[in-house]
Amino acid sequence: MTNKSIKVSVIQQCYSDDIADNKLKISTAIEQAANQGSNLILLPELHNTPYFCQSENHDNFDLAETIPGESSDELSLLAKKHQLVIVASLFEKRAAGLYHNTAVVFDTDGSIAGTYRKMHIPDDPGFYEKFYFTPGDKGFTPINTSLGKLGVLVCWDQWFPEAARLMALAGADLLLYPTAIGWDPSDDKAEQARQKDAWITIQRGHAIANALPVIVANRHGHEEDLSLVTDGIEFWGNSFICGTQGEILAQSQQNDNILTVELDMSQTENTRRVWPYLRDRRTDAYYDLIRQYID
Repeated sequence: MTNKSIKVSVIQQCYSDDIADNKLKISTAIEQAANQGSNLILLPELHNTPYFCQSENHDNFDLAETIPGESSDELSLLAKKHQLVIVASLFEKRAAGLYHNTAVVFDTDGSIAGTYRKMHIPDDPGFYEKFYFTPGDKGFTPINTSLGKLGVLVCWDQWFPEAARLMALAGADLLLYPTAIGWDPSDDKAEQARQKDAWITIQRGHAIANALPVIVANRHGHEEDLSLVTDGIEFWGNSFICGTQGEILAQSQQNDNILTVELDMSQTENTRRVWPYLRDRRTDAYYDLIRQYID
C-alpha cells in the first residue's frame, strides 16, 4: 500500500425493478461521494436490479450482461470522470448458460482493474442463488489498483474466515464485501436481532484476525417475493466500515446513506506488530482444513 491514507465511501440504497432509475441513483450517489473527497466507493451486491434470487425464474437470466458491457462501460466512465476506484457488483453473462455473481473493480483511469466471481453460493429459501450463479473460478486473489490491493468478496463469502484469511495472505490491503442480506419478515424481533448481530460480528472478526480494514455495503428496504411463496425480504442495511481491530468507524441504519471514512493505512502494520497472528500461525498443523468434515 503506497497511500498513507485513503478516503473510502460505502453507498447504501434500496432498489426497484426500474433499472434506469437504479442506475441514476447510483451515479448520483457516486458523484456525492466524489464531492466528499472519496478515493474508493463500494456498492451493494447486484445493485442494478431487485434481488431476483428470491425465486427460481428462467426469465431473470435476461438481467445478466457481459463484462465489458453496458453497465461496466457506464461505471468505467464514472470512475474516470471522478478519478476514483469503484467496486461494483453485476450479474455476469460469461457465455450462453454460464452466469456468475461478479464484483468488478474500476481504477481511477476508468480501466477494469479486475473481477472477482463469488465463490460461496447459497441455496436457501429466499436466496436461490445456485439456480442462477456458477461458483467463481478465480480463487481468492486481491485486485491490484492505484490505491492498493483490494480483497473483494461477495455476501455469502463474508461468513467464511478462510476466504478473508486467503485474501490477507495474498497481500490484500482492504477487505470489501458487497452484500444483499436481510430478514424473513416472519422471524420474531429477537431472531432478527441475532441474525444482524452475527453478521456484523463475523465481519468484525475478519478485520481483527487479519488486521485489515473491512468495508461492507448492504442494500435496505423490503423487496417482495414475486413468486408469492414467502413474505419477501426486509434488507436490514447497517452497512459499515471498521478498522484493523474491528472498531466500528461508521455505520448506517435502514436508510439511503453514504458512509465516508478516511482510513490510516499504516494501521495494519502497527496492529500486526502488536498482534502477530500471521507470525504465529501453525501452517504445519492445518492440513485438515481442506477436509469437508473430520469424522
